[in-house]
Amino acid sequence: MPMDFLRRIEEASFPLAILEEADIQCAAVLAAAGFIEARLPEPGERLRRSAMILRVTPLGRTELSRLRRQRA
Repeated sequence: MPMDFLRRIEEASFPLAILEEADIQCAAVLAAAGFIEARLPEPGERLRRSAMILRVTPLGRTELSRLRRQRA
């Protein structure tokens, strides 16, 4: 799930390289929502299946805070 992935990378050191296909798909969803900034592979690109997460955006940090409040 993209939000679980966002929680996992919240405190990571950036830039963060990701190689797993599921993580790349989560990153694509989060980038489309504006929660992260990332360099993603082009759709259908098979040679370089990695992505680089540059940062969690302020919008992403706000969403993480909102999710923490919901769980409390």
